[in-house]
Amino acid sequence: MSSLPQNGTEGLSDRRQWALETCSKLPAAELAYPFTMSTAVFKIARKMFALVNLDDHPGRITLKCDPDFGGLLIHQYDDINHGYHMNKRHWITITLTSSVPTDLLEDLISDSYDLVVASLTNSARLSLETSDRQGAPIAPTSHTEP
Repeated sequence: MSSLPQNGTEGLSDRRQWALETCSKLPAAELAYPFTMSTAVFKIARKMFALVNLDDHPGRITLKCDPDFGGLLIHQYDDINHGYHMNKRHWITITLTSSVPTDLLEDLISDSYDLVVASLTNSARLSLETSDRQGAPIAPTSHTEP
């Protein structure tokens, strides 16, 4: 797992730093920079579940989301939009302002992770579960409506 560049975290908004830490704490989450050093990409079993821009203000995170739920969120929150440079049906981009409640943001990060885990083959999920040092099962959970 790559770590955040030491000089890249200075001056990051508290909310962006919290989002980065939340993503990194998920079981078997891997951090990579496949595009540029200014875009942190979190993966599970080589599949993306979160992208965090490191050089804009106040910051943005792009997450995989159930299409119907994502549509509701886009209509409800000005700071949630269709995924930037991603499939607009399955990804949302959240501007990291206080208008999106922290508990919702945490749920959306977990939901994105869970959607990707659910898309893995049974053997890939089993491999993740057996490699998880904490013994916590890696299984998708349902999201909660806002």
